[in-house]
Amino acid sequence: MIRKEDSMDDKTQQGRVPSLNKVESDPALPGEVDVEVIGGGVAGVCTALFLAEQGVRVCLCEKGEIAAEQSSRNWGWTRQMGRDTLEMPLSIQSLNLWRNMKDRFGVEAGYRETGITYICKSKWEIEQAQGWAKDGRDYGLPLKELTAMEIQDLVPGLSPGHSYGLHTTTDGRAEPALAVPAFAEAARGLGATIMTQCAVRGIETSAGSVSAVVTEKGTIKCSSAVVASGVWSRLFLGNAGVRLPQLNIIAAAARVEAPDHSHNLGPGGATFGLRKRLDGGFTVGPRNINIAPITPDSFRFLGDFLPVFMKSWRELSLRFGKDFFEELVAKRRWSLDEQTPFEAVRVLNPPPSKWMLGTSLKGLREAFPAFEKARVTHAWGGAIDATADGVPVIDGVEAVPGLFIASGLSGHGFGAGPAVGELMSQIITGAKTSVDPAPFRFNRFRSTKHLNTYTPSPSPSPWLQAAQ
Repeated sequence: MIRKEDSMDDKTQQGRVPSLNKVESDPALPGEVDVEVIGGGVAGVCTALFLAEQGVRVCLCEKGEIAAEQSSRNWGWTRQMGRDTLEMPLSIQSLNLWRNMKDRFGVEAGYRETGITYICKSKWEIEQAQGWAKDGRDYGLPLKELTAMEIQDLVPGLSPGHSYGLHTTTDGRAEPALAVPAFAEAARGLGATIMTQCAVRGIETSAGSVSAVVTEKGTIKCSSAVVASGVWSRLFLGNAGVRLPQLNIIAAAARVEAPDHSHNLGPGGATFGLRKRLDGGFTVGPRNINIAPITPDSFRFLGDFLPVFMKSWRELSLRFGKDFFEELVAKRRWSLDEQTPFEAVRVLNPPPSKWMLGTSLKGLREAFPAFEKARVTHAWGGAIDATADGVPVIDGVEAVPGLFIASGLSGHGFGAGPAVGELMSQIITGAKTSVDPAPFRFNRFRSTKHLNTYTPSPSPSPWLQAAQ
């Protein structure tokens, strides 16, 4: 449990992410654009950024504020190690982009290539990390497996007993509350329209293809629409008749202050991950601990998710409660002239789990005695959009030409965000892709196998050729 006397006190700001930079909305909707991006998280913002860089007319609409949900509530790691092998090329490309975002777009994202070290005690931890090391070598990652003595030398202040470590020099960190708003402003500087407090209610089609989106503030004509709405994507697409097998996972994190500010490396233990912040504090979150609410969608997608649950049960805590009944009675269908669930909840703000944070803080104190009296200044919860295989969907919907999906980032979205946006922009425009898009196809799940994979045009779209 969190100990009030040395961790969380009455001054702890719960449910609030510290220092989220606000992005002001443009004053008016455009009448027509080439691409409409639905969702102002890292996937949507980076998609708009890379499209705008190519001269594409793009508008991004966010129902609340830019990055106000999971895109600012994550830990801020930018890493390649520990990713699914299907996602590894995307993670590697994203790190290449992170290195150049400041020079390329003139933005400060707090990116620091500090290295990340996983410290292990138990057998299952060691076996997991050794598996990551094998995968990492296959992709040429600069990694080193550490002995107990090497861990002590590399990670100062660590308590004894950790017999195995895995260090990657090129992994690092950035500031979520700083980075995503900065990317949005960069997209606007390149010509994109950024609308906040503007929910998109749905899409309109002409001859079966996307022709417009309807927002609460009016209609925008467009030939393409990207659903990058995080945990809201499943609901939005369902109203459009598109079934996206995606469930929500509840996470938590906190900002702590401790006397010892020497830990620039990003250590990860069995139950915690730690990141140094630019404001002098640390972000700590629970590793290998997530709450999986049981909802009606859990049964709708049981065939998709049961195999991964059997494999990853150690990391999930099933919860049956109000989430089930709230989803059961939630509005799932609406017309485009009525208020939607997106207008009813501008920012999803789940309460931070004291159990999850207590477990991670306990593990942190045991590993690093200097954090014994760490004080929690902020604590917050978040909701993660998860696919059955933990790999995002970055694809078009063949049944609705012009409709695209960039969702299901499964807790990896912040680090992979730049590459997700780049790949989505390339698929939309028909440009050569930086990584193979096949692992991210929409039809790979059991419940979508009957659907065909969207195949982009082999040549750039006419409006892109005009822009070039």
